[in-house]
Amino acid sequence: MSLRQGPARRRTRRGTRPGSKRERQLWESGYRLVAGVDEVGRGAWAGPLSVGVAVLCAPLARIPRGLRDSKQILEDDRERLFDKVVSWCTAWAVGHSEPQECDRLGMTAALGLATRRAFSQLPDDLLPDAIVLDGNFDFISRPNDAGAPLEDSFVDLSAPSEDDIDGHADVALPASFEPVVHTVVKADTSCVSVAAASVLAKVTRDRIMRDGAESYPPFDFGRNKGYPSPTHQRALRGYGLSAIHRRTWVYVEKLPWADPESSRLRGRFLREPEDSCETSA
Repeated sequence: MSLRQGPARRRTRRGTRPGSKRERQLWESGYRLVAGVDEVGRGAWAGPLSVGVAVLCAPLARIPRGLRDSKQILEDDRERLFDKVVSWCTAWAVGHSEPQECDRLGMTAALGLATRRAFSQLPDDLLPDAIVLDGNFDFISRPNDAGAPLEDSFVDLSAPSEDDIDGHADVALPASFEPVVHTVVKADTSCVSVAAASVLAKVTRDRIMRDGAESYPPFDFGRNKGYPSPTHQRALRGYGLSAIHRRTWVYVEKLPWADPESSRLRGRFLREPEDSCETSA
């Protein structure tokens, strides 16, 4: 029985191989540049929220061997794959929202802000005509009268935002940039452009967390990347919040030294992080 189960287990770890069916459909529909968009860091307690953009055009070059959703790839393998994905993409970028912005704006608006920062890094002639977005909520398209994102959940892609901090206020995109957005649930496992964006965002964010880990040694950010590992949780109880922790997430209320009065006053702002079980692997 163990011999029969072994290969099955290996296939499970390896994960589903994404394809290019969705991207090819968009190219055949007349869109020249198609981008996959995916985020990482949504469920972290510390560090940035990061959004990757991978722009592809036809004809599609050979897909890098081993490309999968970043959560299905071991960390060392992701690092080895990163440069191959960069070379394979027509253009790519990763944008970030800092912990303070996640606290102040909320997760949806922070996603929009990080996405705009990613797109703003692309040359104007390589901005995508169509986007494949992981998930079922379109936080990129501009509001309209029917089925639009809520106004307080939308970050205008075309103009600088008052919410930008730390020197990002000049981030802007052409007013004509209005890509068609297709939301696809589990796109990171089925669409090559989104899988590429996932790897680009994950490796970039992991490097940020590793590079800054020595400034916060008790938290072991080099390994857990800001996610709630046992070491991270113990350090929080002993040392409290660091400068890169998100301070309006529910976990703050559960810390033994939390001020009950302070927690009560800010209670309506506290947020339960999503995807909090994600790890660095």
